[in-house]
Amino acid sequence: MLIRPAADDFRTIAAALGRILLVVAGAALFPMAWALLGAEWHPLGSFVLMAGVFAIVGVVLVSVSLQPSRSISADQQHLDWSHGMVVVALTWIVVPLIGSIPLLLSGHYANPLDANFDAMSGLTTTGLALVQDLDHLASSLNFWRHLLHFLGGQGIIIAALVLFAGRGVTTLFAGEGRDDRMLPSVQSTAKAIWAVSLLHLTFGLITLTIVAYAALGFSPARSVFHGLMIFFAAFDTGGFAPQSTSLGYYHSALFEGVTAVLMVAGALSFGLHFRLWNRDARRRRAGIGAQSGGRDDANWWPILRSLEVRSILTTFGITMVLTFFGLAGLGIYTSVSGLSRQGFFQILSAHTGTGFATVPSQELALWGGLAFGGMAIAMALGGMASSTAGGVKAMRVGIVSRAIMDDVKGDLLPEGALVDDSYYQFGRHRLTSEVARSAMIVSLLFVGLFLLGAGVGLAYGVPLQPALFESVSAGASVGLSVGVTSPTMPVVLKITYMAEMLLGRLEFIAVFVLIGFIYSWVRGR
Repeated sequence: MLIRPAADDFRTIAAALGRILLVVAGAALFPMAWALLGAEWHPLGSFVLMAGVFAIVGVVLVSVSLQPSRSISADQQHLDWSHGMVVVALTWIVVPLIGSIPLLLSGHYANPLDANFDAMSGLTTTGLALVQDLDHLASSLNFWRHLLHFLGGQGIIIAALVLFAGRGVTTLFAGEGRDDRMLPSVQSTAKAIWAVSLLHLTFGLITLTIVAYAALGFSPARSVFHGLMIFFAAFDTGGFAPQSTSLGYYHSALFEGVTAVLMVAGALSFGLHFRLWNRDARRRRAGIGAQSGGRDDANWWPILRSLEVRSILTTFGITMVLTFFGLAGLGIYTSVSGLSRQGFFQILSAHTGTGFATVPSQELALWGGLAFGGMAIAMALGGMASSTAGGVKAMRVGIVSRAIMDDVKGDLLPEGALVDDSYYQFGRHRLTSEVARSAMIVSLLFVGLFLLGAGVGLAYGVPLQPALFESVSAGASVGLSVGVTSPTMPVVLKITYMAEMLLGRLEFIAVFVLIGFIYSWVRGR
């Protein structure tokens, strides 16, 4: 029998959601300041309106949660697992809804659905877009689109954890698809994630700005703008770009190279970043580098033997080889340098889940055969767990592969022989049936999501290859497009891609819990 949620459940959820919306209201001050500095008065008014709506809704929800409860006191009220999942799912629905207000009022979107599509794409770090005449969009609106990447990639949930302590916050952390707690508490882990992000922001912004100014000849202000926008989209594996031709606009191998470094950094788990930096700090304190002439290759072995690292290196190598052979067979690029540069960047963009492109979508649509297979597989697999990337994730790929190999070994070995059921991931872990089953279930859910989106595309007359490509791009939070995503596509297909973005970004569970919560509210006793 289903238990209908009580009033205290709604108060608990309202308190957490309200605080998160207040965090987003504070984040809205940044595009407001940008519009003010650029004298963009119309966007400024729309940002004030949006921030006001976020603040009002947040205050109302917090106020409702403070109403006295007959069953429990305020200090006893805390998030349990289901509450946290519901809060996370609602956050990823409500924030794009309110956050689309400036986009809708800009005149660059045909209707509210298109504006909400782009806001959802921004927050889920997908990068598919329905904006019209992007090249003439106000810079403050472009800034807001890219800031949504930053909020979604680092996580407004993570920001809320830093600002608001309390019991039950672990469920918010897990509900957002993060499971790598680097430090003893979730709050300290959240602070570490933001420290990693801000350090990369400093490096990325300075480097991209210098390249744009020195190599591309941009003005100082324009260099800073493009450097910041590209950093947001690259490190957060988002894919939005300030120009309609994506990274092809810059025509610079150096600019692409710096961006590629940031893309890889974004696809690596925050836990790996933290361990790498801690390792270097410990070595400096111990004076290891100076005593060994700067060489300490043995200390890299624990990283290279990690199941997740090996998995992502293997799948990247396989998909790159498939794509290169496919492109060579198609004969689209006549020179080795052209094939290598375009093929490598596109497959890196696909596998990291970034969604940048250096070729037009019409040209990408010609990548058939092995090239299409390599790109589609790379997008579906994605980056590491607890990173800003989407997709199945390298950790799950490694666990599923290892579980299958262990089963095969068990059948081949003599009866009674034992199979080593452990794997290395910064320490020895047992590969239990529960771990393998969980990884397999989520992987199959992703496959089902990709096929469902492709099926909807086929129903509207989209050919199989582009329908599958676009569905994988939406469900794996990538953002590469072969031209299917456009303001003229059917409404049902737009809603389908938005649902894929949400489910893929939150890895299903939070959304399923929200649906179950609503069903219990309606049908429970």
